[in-house]
Amino acid sequence: MQPILSVSGLQKTYASGFQALKGIDLDIRRGEIFALLGPNGAGKSTLINIICGVVNPSAGTITADGHDIISDYRAARKKIGLVPQELTTDAFETVWATVSFSRGLFGKPRNDAHIEKILKQLSLWEKKDQKIMTLSGGMKRRVMIAKALSHEPDILFLDEPSAGVDVELRRDMWEVVRALREGGVTVILTTHYIQEAEEMADRIGVINHGEIILVEEKAALMKKLGKKQLTLQLHDPIAAVPDQLSGFPLERTEDGQTLVYTFDSSKEQANIAELLKRVDEAGITVTDLQTRQSSLEEIFVDLVRRK
Repeated sequence: MQPILSVSGLQKTYASGFQALKGIDLDIRRGEIFALLGPNGAGKSTLINIICGVVNPSAGTITADGHDIISDYRAARKKIGLVPQELTTDAFETVWATVSFSRGLFGKPRNDAHIEKILKQLSLWEKKDQKIMTLSGGMKRRVMIAKALSHEPDILFLDEPSAGVDVELRRDMWEVVRALREGGVTVILTTHYIQEAEEMADRIGVINHGEIILVEEKAALMKKLGKKQLTLQLHDPIAAVPDQLSGFPLERTEDGQTLVYTFDSSKEQANIAELLKRVDEAGITVTDLQTRQSSLEEIFVDLVRRK
């Protein structure tokens, strides 16, 4: 299947000489939720702003559903909805007028039913006649999302959409995102709430210092780079790890009551049975055991640190 969004050789160098993007190559699949992760200053917002026509690239090409964002700008931009980090709305307009006007900017015919549907999905229907200036920060964020969806885009960018919003909005927003994906909309998000990416995304991309350092299926990434920990709670404390267990990288807690075995889940799963057998042979009684998988956040931090 042809990617709905294709980025090739993308570079951005500012007048100061700072190179924000260094030859980005990235393909986004139709209908997926793609999470772009990276530390502050990694180039996430620059990449999104170039794709959405807010910033000009220094080199490279980008196509949105087959339309070049430079030579066929209008057609490409109609395919894209953007929810930026900044709350940029007309403070003196009503919610209804703001969202309806945004639809018109993209040459879409009036569709009150569609605007009503969006406002209800985002719990804005009761606020439709209020001026933007009277809304809370969370409600203003909802309006930004409604504006981005007003022209029925095929590609939706969410640039730190959860920043500074309440738990209720976050829940509403992800329900909308899931519904959009089911309807065929491709969603690309950046977020500091990595647990959201872990829950929502189909694929993960990591950007650092203007370079894409990894693109991977989420499940494969968790399996490939994730670690597991087996924690053994002991009936009686031990002063040292017995010789019978010397072949295993075990950590003993200070009180001697717990042993922790960290292993690669894709390679060493079979070793657990051998470990437990040797623990029993060493005369150690285990009262409880637990396993824990590395989170996406731990994998991300490790990737960035290594890079």
